[in-house]
Order: sequence, then structure tokens, then C-alpha cells
Amino acid sequence: MFRTMRRSVQALSREEMIDLLKTETRGVMSVQGDDGYPYGFPINHYYDEEANKIYIHGATFGHRVDAVRRDPKVSYCVFGQDYQKEGDWAKYVKSVIVFGKAELIEDKDEIVRISRLLCDKFPCPPEYVEHEIEKDTPRTLVIAIDIEDINGKLVHEA
Repeated sequence: MFRTMRRSVQALSREEMIDLLKTETRGVMSVQGDDGYPYGFPINHYYDEEANKIYIHGATFGHRVDAVRRDPKVSYCVFGQDYQKEGDWAKYVKSVIVFGKAELIEDKDEIVRISRLLCDKFPCPPEYVEHEIEKDTPRTLVIAIDIEDINGKLVHEA
């Protein structure tokens, strides 16, 4: 069902892909938007390795929510910081692309749990986190991406 990577010599190991999903704070989620146009948007995420899911949060309405309700198939792309090796002019960058089905989570206890996990990735004071969760939970929705396929590669931009 999913394509294999054409240039498999560039493939990342599973451990490298998981590390990128855990350590990077942002990615781009893409959905089938209005009138068949793709719609991609940058957002922060939490990767749960045990559940094999990516969680994002946002408003209870809007373009992405409408798109997921219409078609739950999504992709999510995460890429690391580029870097150079000594003596090489071209840069290297690692990226991961996930394909899966998105589920809208509206259970408030689960939204609070995932919101705390998301906040743990950022240097926020605990009292700020609790204030924001209390204030925003009634108008927050979580999207869980159940990962069906994942691939990653190291690109040398030469």
C-alpha cells in the first residue's frame, strides 16, 4: 500500500526516526483540504512510542478539523536541523514522514493528559502550564495520528 523509499541507501534506522520524532518539537501535518487541495500546516507534536501515535492539539473547529472529519488519512513530516561535515560545503538534514489515520479526541481528561505531555517538550513554568490547561481545555481538541507507515532519510544537499 505504501511506497518503499527509492534511494534506500539514505534510509534512517528505526531508532533514528524515533529519536527525531521524540526530540524535534514541530512538524507539518498535511490533510486533504477544501476542494481537493492539499493543506499542510506547521504544528508542534508529542510522539508516544508505546502507542505508536503522534498527538497534536488545537481548536475544536477549523480547516484541519473539517478535513480530518472528511478524510482521516494524513501525513506528518518532521525534519531536524541541518548540519555540515567538516570540509563539505553541502548540508545534511534528517527527515521523517509518517502516514496514518487521524482521530479526533474530545475526551477532556485525555486532552489534559496529552496537553501536559506536549508542554513537557518546552521550558514552560508548571504554574503557566496549569493555568493554560485550565483556561483552554474547554475549547481544545486533540488529533491523534495512528501511524501506519513511517520512513526517514538523511539527505546530502549536494
